[in-house]
Amino acid sequence: MDINRVLKTVADVVYPRICPVCNGIVSRFGADICPECVRKLTPVEAPSCGKCGKPVDAGGLCEDCGRIAHVYDRGCAALVYDEYISKSIYRFKYNGKREFSAFYGRIMAERCGDAIRSWKPDAIVPVPVHKSKLQKRGYNQAELIARELSGRLKIPVDTALVERRAATKVQKELGAGARQKNLKGAFKVTQNAVKLKTVLIVDDIYTTGATVDAVAGCLKGAGVGRVYYASLCIGRGN
Repeated sequence: MDINRVLKTVADVVYPRICPVCNGIVSRFGADICPECVRKLTPVEAPSCGKCGKPVDAGGLCEDCGRIAHVYDRGCAALVYDEYISKSIYRFKYNGKREFSAFYGRIMAERCGDAIRSWKPDAIVPVPVHKSKLQKRGYNQAELIARELSGRLKIPVDTALVERRAATKVQKELGAGARQKNLKGAFKVTQNAVKLKTVLIVDDIYTTGATVDAVAGCLKGAGVGRVYYASLCIGRGN
């Protein structure tokens, strides 16, 4: 008898899982999302941008990557950012729905796992939040996702390698140029990173790539050879 499976089953009975899309009790026992709700989400499919992974109409680069010289090497995302996943992430970040990270990590492993394995990262680094936000929220949403992904792909998580030095403005409220300026000097590598040849940055949402570039710049400046990223969701390219 698998005691862990038994305990998980008991936990699901006593504390039913909440669907990350409809926010109701998951309609199928043992699942992490309602079957009807998973069909509402839009996976990232080919063709996609050869740099950031945004879905595009044809192969090559999306408009953003065609004009921005990104610091990171390449990236991927599991889902297209739309009304369903945006509401889910809001509850995850601001309503204390930590349990949603189980589904997020699973869908990222399923959709991005092959690409991540091909990059062979030595460690996963979740985008850090400032200590003031961590104290207010109680957790770093990117870290919860990173740990779920780590458990499935067997890649260690390093939460101490990079710290957020400044409490920056919310990125979604800024334009592309202002986002880069907002993040200048925001991150710092706190340990010897030379031992790491390849690092995977994990975050919940990718928009212009300014945050990923800021973290990647710190890592490469500290001696990391290659830096990739994976996010739960991403916008559409042109």
